[in-house]
Amino acid sequence: MGAEWPRESLIVAAQGGDESAVAALVSGSHPHVQRFARSLCASPEDAEDSAQEALIVLYRKIGTLRASGALASWMFRIVRNECLRRARRAWRGDELMGADAVVSAEEDALQRLEARRVAAAIAELPADQRRVLIMRDVQGYSGRAVADALGLSTSAMKSRLHRARATVRALLQVR
Repeated sequence: MGAEWPRESLIVAAQGGDESAVAALVSGSHPHVQRFARSLCASPEDAEDSAQEALIVLYRKIGTLRASGALASWMFRIVRNECLRRARRAWRGDELMGADAVVSAEEDALQRLEARRVAAAIAELPADQRRVLIMRDVQGYSGRAVADALGLSTSAMKSRLHRARATVRALLQVR
């Protein structure tokens, strides 16, 4: 699988405020954080930005990590949350449209209205279904990648995805 996560003694030293240990910890965690981001984010750009954000959080907040053995899961959660934040922002229409796209003001307003309707429907889903739907249908990950990232069997992931799609479809028909 490649390089190992930084050793526990380095994590403990960084938690204690040793600046050189913090720098070494950030450097040693970088490849792992990038791998998480590439597997969770919708685009290479979002992955790079999310990885950088996670490393900044690691640098600033290593002292708040309670258990030195929890570094990998902590970093995974930070990257996952950052990728989800970026996906939500894109769904809300906060991202700038491509420079080469020319759309009328009316069409733009209709697209934003529809995106908001879909985002509102997705927001109503239970968290487990919402995660699966966003990763599979918004971010475009394969079923196996989604199941692996969320620690689910493929059949459990498919079941949650089916329920999520059905719920969103029903919510959009009502509105």
